[in-house]
Amino acid sequence: MTPDDHNGLSHEEAAKRLKVEGPNQLPKPNRRHLLRILLDVLREPMFSLLIGGGVIYWLLGDTTEALLLLVFASISVSITLIQESRSERVLESLRDLASPRAQVIRSGERLTIAGTEVVRGDLIVVNEGDRVAADSHLLSAHDLLVDESLLTGESVAVTKIAPDETTHAKDNSDQQRIYAGTLVVRGTGIAQVSAIGLDTEMGHIGHALSSIDTEQAHLQQQLRWLVRDFAILGAIAALLVVALYGLLRGSWLEAILGGIAIGMSLLPEEFPLVMAVFMAMGAWRISQARVLTRRAAAIETLGATTVLCTDKTGTLTQNRMTLMALVSGNQPWLVNDQQPLGDADSQLLEAALLACAAMPSDPMDLAVQRLAQHHTRLDRFQQAQGLRAYGLRPELFATTNILHCKGEPEPRAYTKGALEAIAQLCHLPPPRLAELTTQANQLAQQGMRVLAVAQAPVPAGELPESPTALHFDYLGLLAFADPLRDTVPAAVAECQSAGIRVVMITGDYPTTASAIARQAGLPPSDVLVGDELEQLSDIQLAERVKTTSIFARIRPQQKLRLVQCLKSNGDIVAMTGDGVNDAPAIKAAHIGIAMGGRGTDVAREASSIVLLDDDFGSIVKTIRLGRRIYDNLRKAIEFIVAVHIPIAGLAILPLLMGLPLILTPIHIAFLEMVIDPACSVVFEAEQEEEDVMTRPPRDPQTPLLVGERIGWAVTQGLVALALLAGLLIGGAYLDMPENDLRALVFGALVLFNMGLILINRSFRASLASAFLRPNRSLWILLSAVSITLAIAVSWPPAQQLFSFGSFHWNEFLVCIALGVVSLMVLEGIKLVWFRKKSV
Repeated sequence: MTPDDHNGLSHEEAAKRLKVEGPNQLPKPNRRHLLRILLDVLREPMFSLLIGGGVIYWLLGDTTEALLLLVFASISVSITLIQESRSERVLESLRDLASPRAQVIRSGERLTIAGTEVVRGDLIVVNEGDRVAADSHLLSAHDLLVDESLLTGESVAVTKIAPDETTHAKDNSDQQRIYAGTLVVRGTGIAQVSAIGLDTEMGHIGHALSSIDTEQAHLQQQLRWLVRDFAILGAIAALLVVALYGLLRGSWLEAILGGIAIGMSLLPEEFPLVMAVFMAMGAWRISQARVLTRRAAAIETLGATTVLCTDKTGTLTQNRMTLMALVSGNQPWLVNDQQPLGDADSQLLEAALLACAAMPSDPMDLAVQRLAQHHTRLDRFQQAQGLRAYGLRPELFATTNILHCKGEPEPRAYTKGALEAIAQLCHLPPPRLAELTTQANQLAQQGMRVLAVAQAPVPAGELPESPTALHFDYLGLLAFADPLRDTVPAAVAECQSAGIRVVMITGDYPTTASAIARQAGLPPSDVLVGDELEQLSDIQLAERVKTTSIFARIRPQQKLRLVQCLKSNGDIVAMTGDGVNDAPAIKAAHIGIAMGGRGTDVAREASSIVLLDDDFGSIVKTIRLGRRIYDNLRKAIEFIVAVHIPIAGLAILPLLMGLPLILTPIHIAFLEMVIDPACSVVFEAEQEEEDVMTRPPRDPQTPLLVGERIGWAVTQGLVALALLAGLLIGGAYLDMPENDLRALVFGALVLFNMGLILINRSFRASLASAFLRPNRSLWILLSAVSITLAIAVSWPPAQQLFSFGSFHWNEFLVCIALGVVSLMVLEGIKLVWFRKKSV
């Protein structure tokens, strides 16, 4: 088919190409369905071991215990399934259609079809407001203006011009091509599709993502190592206990039960569950701030961020062009000053309005109309009779309207455009042009885009072929800006106080980027432009990015290179963006943050976090939450380590002293899979530490439990074990019945666990503040655990299940007294321990 064949493809040919070449869409990522999520969960060794313990109990004939263990395991699996499935469902609801609907010409007819059905060679018709369905070459165009910011990062729409149809020229210049995913903001055109799906510019960027590996959260690796180490220790201890118990006492059945108890007491089944709960609750908390977490562990990693790379257009700025100043004389009239318009400025604004399209869609036309609503009469514009309109042309970058306004004797022409073009129409002398150029440059240095405005009388009955035939009078300059989001300066300041460097990477001009950077509060910095960046080696660039915070005229692959250089310097990099051009860098960063409102599917799929309201300030909220989650997770892990010591000690001590088993696998499973994880959830709801956003980012390579923290956790556990061992030995010395002794020690162990929660609520706060700091979950949990303990030691069916005897009030008071003693001892140790230690 040739370009001059405006009948388009035949229906038969289009159907044939659709069958051979496939639909016009990017491949959708593989969704994690329930079965896949379930298999991933079951691969966790701790879940598998717990299920294995249930199976062993079943084989030994203890059906009730086996079922309980399996129920406890299913609780953990269910929590993870619910969170992962929820994230996938929310993401699916966020996705736009893979491609828009399109108007095509086939067999001479205009049809509206799904964008996925557009084929190579189709003729597509584009109008104002349409999103282009596929990469295409223009065959004809009238006043066509296209917003390509999702591909290029450039905030100003681009003029598109068709080749000369009389010569049937096929010029591949960028000005004669329109791209899939871009938005037509003004005019109309007909184009021939040259590429669909993965072959489009958007498809090339999306395909490149498959070669970029997503960073795995270091915390997940640390927890796996921690679980692995505990698993090895537990397995060794369990084998030794089975061998020694069987050989010394001759009861291999009890030896197996004792081995299972020891192994379970040392295997931290809670770690994966606590991690899942913390990430699920963290994702829920930030969802209240309109932030979607695609990979929950990313919340924690964001708390370690050292460099936050951000796009400008639509991220720092509102992506909403605003008329900021009018210059009709030597002093500009500024919108923010809220001064009344003078006569000359009022005439300038009115002429600019009359130079706009009758139904404006261009961002600058809309900005003029918004300002005019407050400062001039719109009825003159609305009642004017349009006689002729002249669009942008390569030889004259200006738009012109000839209008006959009500009450005026003759028509007038109104024009706005580049200063050079308006100077040409007004025949301005060089000195005057130089003076105006100085004014325009001063505005440009403030990050503004400048248009000039003029008007001319039109003799009645004469409509020239070009506005150059008219004699225009210069009226003044219009200065536009894409304003900064209101929340950005405070967000940038908070990042800086938290030791996070904010870096702007944009496709816009250096002067605009510098102006926005100053407004946002970024530190002074040289601007590195894309062409200069291209000349630097990786080593040179890695050195340059250490001190440069503003990068302008940057192309997509250069964004990716910048992120990689920052990572090579050891920085933890978060990258924000909304366009297809941002997607490779978003995926390569440790944390990718996409804009959900304006962002593309490609950017969202590459990201870890999606800002549903496109608010840059939400990033800082997420960083704060990430740091809080890490602090509270560390408190929970320390608590788990501490409570495992008395549990393991009470499982081993009877074997060493020749006493009956106090804790069997059913007791340990009950403690670890119900009480301990539930207690850990309380830490998730803890308030943040006072210095959470004033201390520098933590080193992600730092172990979750450093030496001093392990020492503190072990100290807590040993104090609790010493008191419990004394209680056990004392009860045995008094010849308490086995079941009564078991109930006494178990009750004391649960109360000690509750006390350890209070001790670990804060790194430094006192025990008194632990009772005063608000945490509704804590008191709900302590009440629930107390009720559960009361039922377990007093309700006959529960007593039978757990092999408990009677539990008297005097024994309960002994447990309370020992619990108070443990709190006092640990509080004293804590005051000394953390007096000179960092957390």
